[in-house]
Amino acid sequence: MDKNEEEKLDRLFDFFREIDKEKLITRQTYVTGAVRMEDDAEHAWHMAVMTLLLSGYSNEEIDVLKTVSMLLIHDLVEIYAGDTYAYAGVSKEAQHAKEAESADRLFGMLPEEGKKLRALWDEFERADTPEARFAHTMDNIQPMMLNDYTGGRAWKEHGVHLSQILKRNEHTAEGSEILWDYARKKLIRPHVGKEIQE
Repeated sequence: MDKNEEEKLDRLFDFFREIDKEKLITRQTYVTGAVRMEDDAEHAWHMAVMTLLLSGYSNEEIDVLKTVSMLLIHDLVEIYAGDTYAYAGVSKEAQHAKEAESADRLFGMLPEEGKKLRALWDEFERADTPEARFAHTMDNIQPMMLNDYTGGRAWKEHGVHLSQILKRNEHTAEGSEILWDYARKKLIRPHVGKEIQE
C-alpha cells in the first residue's frame, strides 16, 4: 500500500470513528416497550430496513440504494448539532443553519467521498427528488410507528396535538400517498381520537 492510499484510509477510519458518536444522540421517540428512547443510529437503521420493504409504495419510482444511503447519513450532522424534537417549535431555518454548519464540519473530514455525502445530505434537505421525498416519508412515519407501538407515550408526554402532527406531516404524502393514508388511520388516529378526517 502506498502512502497516499494509507492516508486516505486513515481519513476514512477517522470518519468512521467520528460517526460512531451518532449512537450517543438520543431522540424523543421510545423504542419498543417504551423501555428507553431510541438513538439516531437506531432510527437510521430502522428507516433503511423499512425502505427496503416499503419502496414499492413510493409515489414515484426510486433508486432504493440512494434512498437508503440518504437515510443512513441524513442525521449524522446531529453529532454536532444535536437532535431537534419534531414538535419543539424550533424554526426550520434555524435548525437547517445549525445542521448545515455541522455538515460542513463532518463531511469536510473526508476526501472526495465527503462531497458525495454532502450532496446526498443537501438533496435530502431540499426534498426535491423522488428519493428525498420518500426518505422524508420514512423519516416521518418511523417515529409515528414507534409512538403508536408505545401507546402514544411520547406525544402524551410532550402534549402534542393533532394540529401539530398534521402540520409536521404536511408533505409526507408527497413521498407516498398510500403510506400517509395508512399512517393517519393506523398510527395517528388511535392516539388523537376521531378528530382526524378519513
